[in-house]
Amino acid sequence: MTRIFLDVHALQTVPPSNLNRDDTGAPKTAIYGGVPRARVSSQAWKRATRTHFSGEQLLQPEELGVRTKKIVEVLARRITALDAALDSEQAFTIADETVKAAGLKTEVPKRKADAAKGSGTAPAPEAKYLVFLSARQLDGLAHLALEGAGDITAFYKDKKNKDRAKELADSRHSVDIALFGRMVADAADFNVDAAVQVAHAISVHRVETESDYYTAVDDENTEEETGAGMIGTIDFNSATLYRYAALGVHQLAANLGHGLREDESRTEPVRRALEAFIHGFIASLPTGKINTFGHHTLPDAVIVKLRTTRPISFVAAFEDPVRGDQGGHVREAADRLAAYIPEIERAYGQQDTTLTWILRVGPNTLKLADLGTESDTLTELITAVGQAVVERLEQPA
Repeated sequence: MTRIFLDVHALQTVPPSNLNRDDTGAPKTAIYGGVPRARVSSQAWKRATRTHFSGEQLLQPEELGVRTKKIVEVLARRITALDAALDSEQAFTIADETVKAAGLKTEVPKRKADAAKGSGTAPAPEAKYLVFLSARQLDGLAHLALEGAGDITAFYKDKKNKDRAKELADSRHSVDIALFGRMVADAADFNVDAAVQVAHAISVHRVETESDYYTAVDDENTEEETGAGMIGTIDFNSATLYRYAALGVHQLAANLGHGLREDESRTEPVRRALEAFIHGFIASLPTGKINTFGHHTLPDAVIVKLRTTRPISFVAAFEDPVRGDQGGHVREAADRLAAYIPEIERAYGQQDTTLTWILRVGPNTLKLADLGTESDTLTELITAVGQAVVERLEQPA
């Protein structure tokens, strides 16, 4: 298959906030261009994107997966849903043996085993690491477990059944597994190469972390009782962020295999997955300290590019930090992109093989309008990109 890459770029301003904390509770930062920048880790925005899929009903539950250490417990629930005659202990046993047959290691956490002593109820085993399985993989494993429920140990001594367990756990991937990949250090054949790369979002300008000193009043205090019931500090910053993600459409198609439904065309699941990703990545927002700061914003500008060469980030447009001489950062950041993008694509011969779509808001982003096909809404942009990708996929190799 021809290599196809989808680049998604966004400029987004967030007010005082603490979207993504470090180990001290302060907003994450990075040095770029010799100055400190606000930073939101790729993991934080990937998590926000994944939760956006289900929260906004962009994808159905059967198209998504679950990532958890409690995989035995999750599978046991699937098993008892299929056969209510099994008690919880039996379900845990056959679920545990099935997970192990699929090539994953499990154990009862020591702290839970110690806490359960004397209770007469043994806690369920857990995986030693977060395990990412699709809804269809879990359903397949649940049916397989019930086949061997009479003597699960003997059932998996048969190599054919163990091979079936491994195949069920490594086929028919959900959209989120196909997009973000799956990695298990001690089971390399269980790994799935991610189709998406998400950069750490950084501010286009210099940022200094500030601290908010706050107090809380005890409502039951009398007039004679002075002082606060609680005092504390919280660190925050505000920033205009440059956000970037690259989606390998060819890798996404390979990960999805034959698709999410047997009656679909080869391109339909890919189109639906990439459309969900664009919407999720653009419209999602990490929720760190959101009740404290209410940092509910959306991007001022979105640029989507479809290429057949390699992904290209435009972060270098901000290596020299935006100064804010125009009273803010969005206009200068948009002007920087409008000047930088044509130059780098001209220098490396990208213009003739690249399609570009633009979504922008307000006069500060006006210069971006000339970079590509402008869309009035995010839905319009996503539809246009999806159609273009399908056309590329259906072209002869």
